[in-house]
Amino acid sequence: MTASPTILWFRQDLRLHDQPALLAAAEAGPVIPVYILDDETPGDWRMGAAQRWWLHHSLTSLAKDLKELDSRLILRRGKAVETLRALMEETGATEIHAIRHYEPWWRKAEEALDDCLRIHDGNHLARPELVTTGSGKPFRIYSAFWKGLQGHLPPEHPCDRPERLEGPGHWPTSDTLADWSLLPTKPDWSTGFDEDWIPGEATARERMADFGEKAVAYDTARNMPSEEGSSRLSPHLHFGEVSVRAVWHSLARRGDTETFRKELAWRDFTDGVVMALPDYADHNGRDAFDTMPWRSGAEADKDLKAWQTGRTGYPIVDAGMRQLWTTGWMHNRVRMITASFLIKHLLIDWREGERWFWDCLVDADYGNNAVNWQWVAGTGIDSNMFGRIMAPLSQSEKFDAGDYIRQWVPELKHVSNAAIHDPEEAGCRPKDYPAKIIGHREGRERALAAAKKMRG
Repeated sequence: MTASPTILWFRQDLRLHDQPALLAAAEAGPVIPVYILDDETPGDWRMGAAQRWWLHHSLTSLAKDLKELDSRLILRRGKAVETLRALMEETGATEIHAIRHYEPWWRKAEEALDDCLRIHDGNHLARPELVTTGSGKPFRIYSAFWKGLQGHLPPEHPCDRPERLEGPGHWPTSDTLADWSLLPTKPDWSTGFDEDWIPGEATARERMADFGEKAVAYDTARNMPSEEGSSRLSPHLHFGEVSVRAVWHSLARRGDTETFRKELAWRDFTDGVVMALPDYADHNGRDAFDTMPWRSGAEADKDLKAWQTGRTGYPIVDAGMRQLWTTGWMHNRVRMITASFLIKHLLIDWREGERWFWDCLVDADYGNNAVNWQWVAGTGIDSNMFGRIMAPLSQSEKFDAGDYIRQWVPELKHVSNAAIHDPEEAGCRPKDYPAKIIGHREGRERALAAAKKMRG
């Protein structure tokens, strides 16, 4: 008698190596791998445009990899819980295997499927709810979380992918990926994405191996926008094309890689934050900021547009915003500079920037995006002080961003090294490059005044 098929539910774990849910499903019998495009369950946090571009190519890659195992990827669209239950009835499946997720909408979906869902750990160094304070509560401060995580390290070694997957006697129907219209067409703004990225597990594993050679220099190189010091693994990790524990163990015997390992742990920490505070992406972590007099109206909207399009008159800010729009990614140091500029120089609510990044970043992650924006804004439970205002012009010079600026702001490509960080002050601003929309001192004083007003 043939065993009933088991459904393997893919989400942000689009890989075959180190895939505990896949291995468990394979042990149970015939496997039906499924990806569901669910734009309803996440509500306002449905996948952004840049992520959808990545998803299209990642699913193409995953389907190809599954074919090598004599399997196939079934695509369905709709509410995940309803679609999965309908698929179980259609195929006679009695179990669903999946990797645990921490976005609030996925946690609710997992609870709704509790009677048939077999959940597995595989996207974290350690389950965030297991890394707790002495009283059993989630950590709210990252430094304390990092110390608490040590008792759970190193993570388990990654497991291999199976050689073959047994399929069901009859395959259910599948949507066609092209019919989902995940790729932009009118206009096609993704040409820079195509030049910069190749989604999929194979590329993720290659990038992981390549970065291993550079990881010891990460502590310094990650801050230099003009250098390739970042791992560029973030979108691959976000979509689960490579597991975080595989990356962790790939750094073994590479020397001192603690700075990068802490970045991996930060991902676990941010999932722990949104596990404890599910609406963290929409609400200030510190209630005092609920009365912050953020700017609004026509002038604020104009400034927001200038920030989004890289036309602020601050070269390092404009370079970052244009890199984001062109490639779906931005250098780590520049992310902090651009975020601080929006929040403090322009006094615009951090949620405006968070939403823009959500739509434009290929690595936009619910927990990471929210926690990072609130960290810069000073509104978070673990954050910078609001009064600490990054000076973009001096940051640009300190981290030698001249070549980075020339790459992304071509109007400034002929400006000298001495003037590239602030051509307006040097008296050589090209006519086709905008003047600063606000002076550094003026923006700083306005931000500090607003904070003072908030405190009463």
